Amino acid sequence: MKNTLFTPENSAMLLIDHQVGTMGWVHSADLEQIKRNTLALARAAKETGMPLILTSSQENNVQGLLFDELQKAVPEAYALRIQRAGIVDAMKDPNFAKAVSATGRKNLIIAGITTDVCVVYPALTSVQEGYQVQVVVDGSGSPTTLADETALRRMESNGVTLTSTNQLIAELAQDWTTENGQKLMTVLFEEVLSKQ
Repeated sequence: MKNTLFTPENSAMLLIDHQVGTMGWVHSADLEQIKRNTLALARAAKETGMPLILTSSQENNVQGLLFDELQKAVPEAYALRIQRAGIVDAMKDPNFAKAVSATGRKNLIIAGITTDVCVVYPALTSVQEGYQVQVVVDGSGSPTTLADETALRRMESNGVTLTSTNQLIAELAQDWTTENGQKLMTVLFEEVLSKQ
């Protein structure tokens, strides 16, 4: 990894499979906290004009729709979500890969459900394809803590940078007094810090 600073101008936000059914399988972290962090990530992208790509898998099955608060927070991105038929690695889905490429960004921020299936594979594929990738650990979760930890170790050992919602938003802001910094501080306070 080149350790390029991630900014709203050079990064894209990818939120993968935060679906109501799939989220019910998460037991490695507090689900409400994951939802709050996911909303913070989505709003951070929206408020700063960063490309935001949502995707879901097999919505008509047990996985269901993306969770309601996310739909309402970013309705434009939700309307444009990439609906996958069942391809596990979102980056192997032609429509998703095309959408990511069309952003023109080489820095990808990824969070999703579940970490051990829906996040690990697109993160690894993205690194192999030359992207710099940060996975937001607290915007993701798995059925077990062991599954989560194993996926995180696998990603980190293959060049993925692990981060948290607060850390990532601070990196995007760099200076809280700038226009983007003020927007990001508001998002962080409203979605995360005021609800701890």
